[in-house]
Amino acid sequence: MAEPTVPDRSLPGRPLRVAVVGAGPAGIYAADALAGQDDVPVAVDLIDRLPTPFGLVRHGIAPDHLKMRALRETLHHTLDHERVRFVGNVEIGTDLTLDELRRHVDAVVYTYGAAGDRTLGIPGEELPGSLAATDVVAWYCGHPDADRGRVEELVSRARDVVVVGVGNVALDVARVLARSAAELHPTDMPHHVLDTLAAAPVERITVLGRRGPAQASFTTQELRELGHLAAATVLVDPADLTDAGDAALAAEDRHVARNLAALADYAGHEAALGTVSVRLRFHARPVRLLGTDRVIGVEVERTRVDADGRAVGTGELEVVPADLVVRSVGYRGHALPGLPLDGGTVPHDAGRVVRDGEVSRGEYVAGWIKRGPTGVVGTNKHDARETVASLLADVAAGVLAPGGDDDWVDTLLARGGHPVLLSDWRAIDAAEIALGAVHGRARTTLHDRQQLLDAVRAAAAAQEG
Repeated sequence: MAEPTVPDRSLPGRPLRVAVVGAGPAGIYAADALAGQDDVPVAVDLIDRLPTPFGLVRHGIAPDHLKMRALRETLHHTLDHERVRFVGNVEIGTDLTLDELRRHVDAVVYTYGAAGDRTLGIPGEELPGSLAATDVVAWYCGHPDADRGRVEELVSRARDVVVVGVGNVALDVARVLARSAAELHPTDMPHHVLDTLAAAPVERITVLGRRGPAQASFTTQELRELGHLAAATVLVDPADLTDAGDAALAAEDRHVARNLAALADYAGHEAALGTVSVRLRFHARPVRLLGTDRVIGVEVERTRVDADGRAVGTGELEVVPADLVVRSVGYRGHALPGLPLDGGTVPHDAGRVVRDGEVSRGEYVAGWIKRGPTGVVGTNKHDARETVASLLADVAAGVLAPGGDDDWVDTLLARGGHPVLLSDWRAIDAAEIALGAVHGRARTTLHDRQQLLDAVRAAAAAQEG
């Protein structure tokens, strides 16, 4: 770390100014940790490129998980804190450069996540009919950047769906595609999503896992939830549950034991007439997507798990029919202009950003862009606290250089920017609740960025009138 050059006493008469880039759970937890301590007076700007806060809680958790999405109400308490200012609809690197932001504040915490998708790296993956789970999730959650036309065209003609991956997101995609219209109505999905799913001809969904059921990463709760779908039947081949190695792992790991017990409950089921079949297949590695103008199937190789837990091909091949293939094999981070990235995460030392092997004064990182796409929403709380502890230690050591006294939001407004503040977000929130009430729902998500901003303008016009 660089030698202290600016003592903390150089900031008399004003609080420490911290910009948190990313208003998802990691950013909100970081803002909460800063605002909730009394050792150092702070003013936190919670910045997001979207007009809305909450990140993956709004645009990643499946809409049919109503209790999990209710986390927004908990996170909202931080937005209401007098030391925190939400500033949405601002893209750092486009609307304001990273250097400009850093000149205006004393410290920056990057918490913008890792929302990019990983590829399978197999032939045919570029064919129409092949999608990333991130594309499907963004669509059914009403993300403003979702490719609505592309996703809806594919979903509207898909009878056979293959989902590659055995994590919770893979099961989310399979479950949402298998749900009935009546089950989805209480969610906050945009209406165009509900209409598309209600009309979709999906009959069969196959979830592929490269290794055995003991190596699957989904939670038992997600797995058991599949068994409660009103119009779907879960199918598991009993032969997939006979591996002696899986039994040994189950004896050592209660999570594995619970998953195997849940899968055993599905083993031997037969597809019921008039229901969507959701088949969970293990030891099945996709080797190529088939088709000329679009996907028509997936060539799958049977695997076995070796002593090191790796999937080893057996040479036994078969074709699984598919009109739509959704890969769900992990997330990756992207580089913010001006910020270093190494293997999908920002290099750091206990949350302090590292540039060219040296800690960069006044720059910090938390969340997925810090540690990679691991853990659950609550994992971000501990992670953010570690980063904030490093920041506060640097304040105490006097190593932070003070930014300017002017407000970066004024700079943004002067160049024609349209930042969305907390009162504006409340207008969006109210508009979504009102739209939901029209259709007998608690909320309907506004999916289009222009619609979101129109709700802000309409509220401002009503207030002036």
